[in-house]
Amino acid sequence: MEDSEKKRLEDNDRRYVWHPFTQMKEWEAATPLIIEEGSGTYLTDIYGRRYLDGVSSLWVNIHGHRKKELDEALISQIKKISHSTLLGLSNVPSIKLAGMLAERAPSGLVRVFYSDNGSTGIEIAVKIGFQFWQQHPGGHKGKTKFISLVNAYHGDTIGSVSLGGIDLFHSLFKPLLFNSLKVSSPYCYRCHLDLNYPSCFMACLDGIEQIMKKHSDETAAFVIEPLVQAAAGMIVSPPGFLKKVRDLCTRYNILMIADEVATGFGRTGCMFACEHENVSPDLMVISKGLTGGYLPLAATLTTKDVYDVFLGEYDEFKTFFHGHSYTGNPLGCAVAIANLNLFDSEDVLSGIKEKARFLDERLRAFDGLQHVGNVRNKGLMVGIELVMDRSTKKPYPLSRRIGTKVGIFARKKGLLIRPLGNVVVLMPPLSATINELEAMAKITMDSILDVTERSCLS
Repeated sequence: MEDSEKKRLEDNDRRYVWHPFTQMKEWEAATPLIIEEGSGTYLTDIYGRRYLDGVSSLWVNIHGHRKKELDEALISQIKKISHSTLLGLSNVPSIKLAGMLAERAPSGLVRVFYSDNGSTGIEIAVKIGFQFWQQHPGGHKGKTKFISLVNAYHGDTIGSVSLGGIDLFHSLFKPLLFNSLKVSSPYCYRCHLDLNYPSCFMACLDGIEQIMKKHSDETAAFVIEPLVQAAAGMIVSPPGFLKKVRDLCTRYNILMIADEVATGFGRTGCMFACEHENVSPDLMVISKGLTGGYLPLAATLTTKDVYDVFLGEYDEFKTFFHGHSYTGNPLGCAVAIANLNLFDSEDVLSGIKEKARFLDERLRAFDGLQHVGNVRNKGLMVGIELVMDRSTKKPYPLSRRIGTKVGIFARKKGLLIRPLGNVVVLMPPLSATINELEAMAKITMDSILDVTERSCLS
């Protein structure tokens, strides 16, 4: 590519593209980083500079970029058909994939409703959960509310934002949202009860039960990210918390919706995070890693009991009136099938255990850094929370942009990461080697030191 073409791309990016979750005034004043190629764990920009992909291209890439088997699956499907609607028709890949997902999902999840992104998958789960009670033969039309966790992030559509609890993202849109019930999250590092795990005996569950008990007759579902609240800063729940939530949902006749958009497909060490505690939700939403990071595709899975409530004669209108033009897209489904086959043929989950053990040990070194308050991880999901003062846990003001500055330093050293406020996040492709994980950890540590100690910003 000629230098003039590179310059034109940079100018046109600033002129025409509106980037998500990006302060565009700053972006327009900077030189954009434009990725042209990818291979394995590396991305390459238009100037030929290579970077380790430390966040799996926003948590989606599983087996590395340009994975031969995934490339071939797409090419093979393109030669047959690229799209055919699922409204009133079906297609071969969508049927095969649905069966594979039902076989691998937590017990009881046997019906698959396709969409194209995690936010929409959650929106679908919310609508199914609402309509389920409206049509339930037991008569529960009053069950219209939803419970979710403080700090929750479930997407950016109006319904999914209504379940969210991150004010920075969601407060502006409050007039557009439906009311949901919020319960405190198990943020052990910053416990709202000022207790310590495990001596607390997960007292935070008491508050959740109180809300459920009080509002059970009007609550349709409890929505939760199993084990890890990802966008909240990789907040890892204590062992047993998820199972207790499942038990409470059952006790108070509330549907459980598991948002496995970020945690699914091996990220936590199991195919789905729910498996760690042998939990079967009533609905489960998956996306991101579903296609190995190749194409937009999502699925909302549910049980026979939920599905059966939608069955009826035509004039009863029990149909789930929801759908999109690209629902069950054959290309997305074909590459998702190849993705799942790779989990089997390459025994991906077994490999994650060794890598997770390595990260567990490697991350201990971060605990000694002056401005690292908390390091938390599950599988290959890592959050490193930076603080001004370790003894008081005083956070950096967001205006200091500490996480962003760490990301800038890391980029100069050949690592692409996207921090969440004061939390530095690592979520590498599952295919990353031990050496690549070591390189990511070293660059991350050096970048934290550069920003918080060496540059006198603290």
